Amino acid sequence: MKTKRISLQIKIFVLAMLLGLLLILLLTVSFSYKESKQIEENKGRMALELSKTVSFIPTVITAFQTNDPAKTIQPLAEKIRKETGAEFIVIGNKNGIRYSHPLLSKIGGEMEGGDNDRALQNGEYYISKSIGTLGPSIRGKSPIFNQKGEIIGIVSVGFLLEDIHEQINKNIVKVLYVALFALFISVTGSIILGRNIRKDTMGLEPYEIARLYKEKNAILHAVKEGILAIDQDGYITTMNIPAKKLLNLQGSVRHMKVDGLFPSEYLYEVLRTGAPQIDKEMVWNDKTVIVNCTPLFDGNKNSGVVVSFRDKTEIEQMVNTISEVKSYSEDLRAQTHEFTNKLYVLLGLLQLGEYQQAIEMIQTETQTVQFQNSVVFNQIKDTKIQAILLGKLGKSSEKKIKFEIASDSYLGPLPPHIKLSNLIVILGNIIDNAFEAVYGVESGTVKFFTTDIGSDIIFEIADNGKGISDKEIPLLFQKGYTTKNGTASRGFGLWNAEEATLEMNGMIEVQSAPDSGTVFTVYLPKELKRRGNSE
Repeated sequence: MKTKRISLQIKIFVLAMLLGLLLILLLTVSFSYKESKQIEENKGRMALELSKTVSFIPTVITAFQTNDPAKTIQPLAEKIRKETGAEFIVIGNKNGIRYSHPLLSKIGGEMEGGDNDRALQNGEYYISKSIGTLGPSIRGKSPIFNQKGEIIGIVSVGFLLEDIHEQINKNIVKVLYVALFALFISVTGSIILGRNIRKDTMGLEPYEIARLYKEKNAILHAVKEGILAIDQDGYITTMNIPAKKLLNLQGSVRHMKVDGLFPSEYLYEVLRTGAPQIDKEMVWNDKTVIVNCTPLFDGNKNSGVVVSFRDKTEIEQMVNTISEVKSYSEDLRAQTHEFTNKLYVLLGLLQLGEYQQAIEMIQTETQTVQFQNSVVFNQIKDTKIQAILLGKLGKSSEKKIKFEIASDSYLGPLPPHIKLSNLIVILGNIIDNAFEAVYGVESGTVKFFTTDIGSDIIFEIADNGKGISDKEIPLLFQKGYTTKNGTASRGFGLWNAEEATLEMNGMIEVQSAPDSGTVFTVYLPKELKRRGNSE
C-alpha cells in the first residue's frame, strides 16, 4: 500500500503552528512567573514604604499617649488607605491590639497572622505573607517608636493576594492577545512562504526533487558523452565523469570558472546570443572534440549553458569498427564464393566425364579442409576466433594466398571482456595487412598461431613479405601513417588495432627486417584490471 506523503506547504504550516504555540506557551509561563513575582515584590515594597510612612506620623505617635488612641488613629488610617489603594492599614499597640481596621468591628481585637514579633520585639521593618481577617495578603510591617525610642506599637499595611493574582491574570490576558496576533502573523507568513517555495520548485515536493536529482546524476554518469553546465557568470555547476576523463580533470570542479578547463568561446557566445551551437569542431589537449551548446532559459533570461561533447576519435573508431565488421562479412562472402566456384568446377568435371580428376579434386580439397578444420574446430575452442579464421581462409583462397594455421595452436574460450568487435579490428587489420604484404610475392604465405598458456592470450601473425625497415616500425601505429600507396583514407587500420588492444590493457609487438617478412604479436591479458577512478 502506497503511503500518502505530506506536502511541503502543510509541513511548513504545521511547523509554524507548533513553534508559535510552543513559543507562546513558554513566553506566557515565563512572563506569568516573572510578572507575579514583580507585582508581589512591588506590592510588598509599597506596603512596607507606606507602613514606614505611617509609623513616623507624629499624630499617630501622639495618639498612643491618649486614653482612646483609636479615635484619632482610625480616621487617619482609613483616609490614607483609601488614597493609596491599600487593602488595609492596621495599627496596633505593642500587645497587638488594633487601633485601626477597615472593619470597625475588628478594632480592639488582637491582630491576626502571627507575624508581628520581628517588629514588636526586634524593631525590624520587613515584608511578610500571612492570612488575616480579610484573607491571604502580603504585608509591610513597621514598628512605632516614641520619643524615647521605645517600641509602642506596630503598623501593618497589606494588599490581598487575591487582588494581586487578579491583576496578574489581566496582564496575562493582554499578553495572550498579543501572542495570538503574533501566531496569526506567523501562520500567514508560513502559508505565503510555502506557496513561494512551491512556486520556486515548480510545484514539486522535496521527495520529488530528490528523486529527480538522483535520476539526473544517474543519467549524467550513464551517458558516454561528456556533459558540462555553467551558469550565467561562467562558473561550472555540473560535470559528469566522462567529461572529466575527456578533459583530464580530477576532483570537484563545481563553482570553478570554465575558462582554462574547456574552450569557452562557444559557451560565452551562446550566453551572449542565446542561440545554440550545433556540432562545432574544436581541438583541445591534442584531441578533436565535437561540441553542442544549448542555452538554459529562466523565463526570458539566459541563465546558463549546457554543453555536450565527444572525442571525434571515438566516432572515427566506431566508423572504422563498422568498416572492419563489414570487411569480415565480405570475407565470409568470399569464402562462400570460393566454394561455389569449386562446386561449379566439380560439376563441370562430372559433366565431362572426368571422374578421376573430380575425385582427385575432392580428395585434395577434403584433405585441406580437414586439416584446417581439425585445427580450427578441435584446438581453437572460441567461436569468435573460429569465425574470423574461417572468413580469412576464404579470403586467402580467393586471393590465392597461402594462409596457414599453426598445428600447435591451442585456445580455449576467451574471457567475456574480449569482445568480437575488438577482435575483428585487431586480427582483421593485422591479417589483412599480412595478405597485402605477400600479395604478388612468389609462394606468399601468412601464418597464424595462437595460445593461451600463461596469463596472456597470444596471437601471432607472420608473413614472408618484403618486411619493414627499422625507421618505419615506430610509425606503424601512428594515426594516418601508411606504407602503401593509395588514398588519404589509408593509415587507420593498425592505429585502430592498437587502440582496441590498449582498451583491453594489451600490447602489440612488431618484429621485421627488409626482405625477411614481418611478425606481429598481440598480447591480451586474461584478466582485465580496472584502473582506479579518482573522479
